[in-house]
Amino acid sequence: MRPFVLLVCLAILAGCTKAEDRSVGAGTTSDTMSAPPGETAEAATLSLSDVAGTWKVRSSDVGGGNPVETELRATGDTSGWTLSGPDRKTYPVRVTAVGGDSVVTETGPRPSFVRKGLQVTTRTVYRLEGDKLVGRTESRFKIGARDSVAQRVNEGTRIR
Repeated sequence: MRPFVLLVCLAILAGCTKAEDRSVGAGTTSDTMSAPPGETAEAATLSLSDVAGTWKVRSSDVGGGNPVETELRATGDTSGWTLSGPDRKTYPVRVTAVGGDSVVTETGPRPSFVRKGLQVTTRTVYRLEGDKLVGRTESRFKIGARDSVAQRVNEGTRIR
């Protein structure tokens, strides 16, 4: 009975307050979706010239296993990007999108650096974080009539 009486009293009290009193707190509540003062909600735009150069990229499984070092050569436009693997062969890289803080690339099908004897097609999203090129790669392997998908994380350091 007491909780019911308390709820009724709170409802009556809320109904008795003036509209101005109820709106006073509206200006002090925080909107978790808005950007902090002085900042824009949009991320800085990345250009291909920002990532142009030669990068030593270390790639590993999400858990840190099976590390592979490659060399990514990026140009100031979408043409001429290449990836040199541990096998020292060079493979073309297609830049498929540039937007916001990201560059999206694809390679392959080409021989896998991790799963010997298999062909792989990769899609990588790179971001420039300070002086590092970081990203995630989705690797698709064709095994008979089915596909196998693996995720990898990348961190690159500019060497030229």
